Amino acid sequence: MENFNRKLMNTTIDDISIIEIPRVHDERGLLAVIEKTTIPFKIERVYYLYDVPSDAFRGGHAHKELYQLIIPLSGSFDVLLKDGENSKTINLNKPHKGLLVVPGIWREIDNFSSGCVCLVLASSEYDELDYIRDFNDFLSFKEF
Repeated sequence: MENFNRKLMNTTIDDISIIEIPRVHDERGLLAVIEKTTIPFKIERVYYLYDVPSDAFRGGHAHKELYQLIIPLSGSFDVLLKDGENSKTINLNKPHKGLLVVPGIWREIDNFSSGCVCLVLASSEYDELDYIRDFNDFLSFKEF
């Protein structure tokens, strides 16, 4: 278990990736399909954010073990990612591209467009003990 936790503490923003969600297009429109081969974890929780004011932000935390795939079903938003040393902002605006966020990465979501819907697929059910909600605690977790 110690090696597993060490690996999570060593995750960086370079471990974040965009996952292309397979699409089918015909005269009726587009169909995006997420199957167990699309993402590298079993989905245990699904939730979505909507009607978020454009000046609000969500997130502001990291997870110790949870993986997430964040998908902009409608509209756009920015995801600020931090690993303790580096940071990166990714704009999500295509419903067939999801952002895979690994454990041990701080995330903040903001700049929501009007009518935005943000879908999140998570690797486990809600567990408050998995959250790191204070950035200084996050840095201690990452051993900075």
